[in-house]
Amino acid sequence: MIYVFLAPGFEEVEAIASVDVLRRAEYQVKTVGIGGKKVTGSHGVEITADIADSEVTTDDMELVLLPGGMPGTLNLEKSPIVQASLDYCVREGKYIAAICAAPSILGRRGDLKGKEAICFPGFESQLHGAKIAESAVCVDGKIITGKGPGVTLAFALKIVEMLSGKPLSEKIRMGMQCQ
Repeated sequence: MIYVFLAPGFEEVEAIASVDVLRRAEYQVKTVGIGGKKVTGSHGVEITADIADSEVTTDDMELVLLPGGMPGTLNLEKSPIVQASLDYCVREGKYIAAICAAPSILGRRGDLKGKEAICFPGFESQLHGAKIAESAVCVDGKIITGKGPGVTLAFALKIVEMLSGKPLSEKIRMGMQCQ
């Protein structure tokens, strides 16, 4: 199961476009509302998540996706459920995907030490111990990071590539008419 965490103030494009691409790849994806199922993004778009954070389980967790946005990133970081899920992924070698400001959460946790990562410009100093990537989407081990909303489709397609290989990622990319 892929869990996409949505905290109040999340970046809508990063969350919804990622969910769309991952569901096109036919993965099981659950959106998770921090503090309840109804969550409002940073641009006033209200989403009804599939489940509330209290319903998250690590029993079937394969990947955690953290969209950025402000104050969404700060609200994600404050969540004990998000922190426990990240702990589980690190401990069990599961994938973590974070985009925009959200890689700063991983940086402050120490999860990026010695790894290559990217984030929204201005958050680089919070990627403690990371080598800042030149590319808009970066993979280092089981951590996938993206620069911001404009690269969301490339970010989500990279997740598909890492989970299922380039042929499926390319099939979806071509079907969506991504350049």
